[in-house]
Amino acid sequence: MPPPAFERKILAPADVAHWAARLARPLVFTNGVFDVLHRGHATYLARARGLGAALLVALNGDASVRRLGKGPGRPVNALEDRMALVAALESVDAVTWFDEDTPAALIAACRPEVLVKGGDWPVARIVGASEVLARGGAVHSIPFEHQRSTSALLRRVGAAARAATRKTPRRASGSKRKGRAKRSRARRKAR
Repeated sequence: MPPPAFERKILAPADVAHWAARLARPLVFTNGVFDVLHRGHATYLARARGLGAALLVALNGDASVRRLGKGPGRPVNALEDRMALVAALESVDAVTWFDEDTPAALIAACRPEVLVKGGDWPVARIVGASEVLARGGAVHSIPFEHQRSTSALLRRVGAAARAATRKTPRRASGSKRKGRAKRSRARRKAR
């Protein structure tokens, strides 16, 4: 069975010069971890896509995510899974990845006309901003609309799991259960 069509959107960074030339212009570039997709991600990517003719999303490789200090166990989803989910979104035209700490080399290679990050990134701190602006492009920090966060979501899931563990009664060992059963029968006989 052939892979789903959206997987054709996943492109190797080594071939960036080849496939970037085929993407519609103005090209919008964004990057991030996109570990556990949520409504905030989907809305953000749709807004980013609205700023140009094509949207390229570059994901941090797994080792790159670990170096970001997102927390233990991150990324939750491996790069291949994260890329597949992002590629499946209608607003995304292409997905690639980078193993470095920043996507600076990818940005330089694909030369987007529009560079975008989420609202927690001031334009001055967005990697590649000065180069895009120098070429006459635009840089945007898109405000959060739904106040979602993968880190907050994972904290809630962890708290719920811990609460569920505390509420689950421990089952007594076999010998303790037998002893309780004997005492219970003895009490009933005594009545």
